[in-house]
Amino acid sequence: MILVLDFGGQYNQLIARRVREAHVYCEVHPSSLTLDAIKDMAPKGIILTGGPQSVYKQDAQTAPKELFELDIPILGICYGSQLMAHVLGGKVETAPVSEYGRTDVTIEDRSSILFKNVSPKTVVWMSHTDYIAAVPEGFTVTAKTENCPVAAYENPAKKLYATQFHPEVLHTAEGTKMLDAFVREVCETAGSWRMDSFVEQTVTALREKIGSGKVLCALSGGVDSSVAAVLLSKAVGRQLTCVFVDHGLLRKNEGDEVASVFGESGHYDLNFIRVDAKERFYAKLKGVTEPEAKRKIIGEEFIRVFEAEAKKIGAVDFLVQGTIYPDVIESGLGASAVIKSHHNVGGLPDYVDFKEIVEPLRLLFKDEVRAAGRELGIPEYLVARQPFPGPGLGIRIIGDVTEEKVKIVQEADAIYREEVDAAGVGKTLGQYFAALTNMKSVGVMGDGRTYDYAIALRAVMTSDFMTAEAAEIPWPVLTKVANRIVNEVKGVNRVLYDCTGKPPATIEFE
Repeated sequence: MILVLDFGGQYNQLIARRVREAHVYCEVHPSSLTLDAIKDMAPKGIILTGGPQSVYKQDAQTAPKELFELDIPILGICYGSQLMAHVLGGKVETAPVSEYGRTDVTIEDRSSILFKNVSPKTVVWMSHTDYIAAVPEGFTVTAKTENCPVAAYENPAKKLYATQFHPEVLHTAEGTKMLDAFVREVCETAGSWRMDSFVEQTVTALREKIGSGKVLCALSGGVDSSVAAVLLSKAVGRQLTCVFVDHGLLRKNEGDEVASVFGESGHYDLNFIRVDAKERFYAKLKGVTEPEAKRKIIGEEFIRVFEAEAKKIGAVDFLVQGTIYPDVIESGLGASAVIKSHHNVGGLPDYVDFKEIVEPLRLLFKDEVRAAGRELGIPEYLVARQPFPGPGLGIRIIGDVTEEKVKIVQEADAIYREEVDAAGVGKTLGQYFAALTNMKSVGVMGDGRTYDYAIALRAVMTSDFMTAEAAEIPWPVLTKVANRIVNEVKGVNRVLYDCTGKPPATIEFE
């Protein structure tokens, strides 16, 4: 096992993801973890993450010198590299020139285990205002950039390594080679961990945690909640009741599709309840235009519906949700900034009438969730399903939500997905959907003037949903989609395509 000590950076869980990709088990724990706890865990290696602070400030997160004397290989990344230098007697100061984004780096020591398979000059991702002015005694500099004299340094005898840049992000061209070298060669791991291990361990842990308790699962029918439901089904069987809340904000025909998979005639031996709460959600959302307010309302209504269903079936001990890591980090838990509240994380109300909330997928990225689903035997058409946010079309409708607007975006989205799939380009995309803007514009249809809504089409390339690039959908496909939407969807006279990446945008509109 590789232990990641979290100092509050935005990319911390990406480190764990990269380690898992090397088939080595990895856990993320807070930087406050005690030395005794670390010794008990007996990790094969430790990675210190990035973070937003300056190591020389009085209130900065730190680590004891004894951490570096445990005879356990350590890799410090960004803040972690500065912390290692600071604690071991080096100098960390405010950089004369800050570095952000893609940066050219020169490898100074090709004999370093970290860089032996890396090009002499390569591209890395920098994000720092401080820099290491002097490395500790016994360490050598192994890489530099034009503005950063210590882009990497190490003490191989003590198995201590550090990079000022972020090898875990995709923008670091050969970062995977560097992390693999540390995890597999420096830490001497076998690389034998697979997703089936995660599934097996999670099922066992859920069974032990829940015991004889009753469980209520928030089932949306999307990939995340479906995988969570099947995990729980394998763990506790009929102790599980899955509640599917049809809030009237689903994609076209989606409610019936979910019921056909998980209901009595479906694939799984589940207690399945479908709740038609459309009117309840529309009433709560009436006149609400602010995105965070919509998310909070939808999140609270979900919980209230679940509470009501729980009372019908008797005492319920646990609420299970399909929360995944991008939901957690964007909701601003821990040291990260709030980007947007997810209805099952930052959108939860203060009072929830359950003993405990269980989130078995909380530390997984979307592609890892899909891999877990395949290990569980979930049908491919469901595992590969397009991501759909818990708040549904409520956050794909800019402005207030009405039944008329929901109908418009349902029809437009169905046309878009149908044509993208028919053209054979859907499998290469991370996510694609249609959203309804709050903009009306003048158009002409037949010989008459129109003043109707504009639909925005979105398609992105991404694997981890933390960053994304706008996809280049073939122009003939886009024109066919636009023509069909304008001709077939009442209330729309204009179709736009969103070319923005993440960042600066998010994948969803609100």
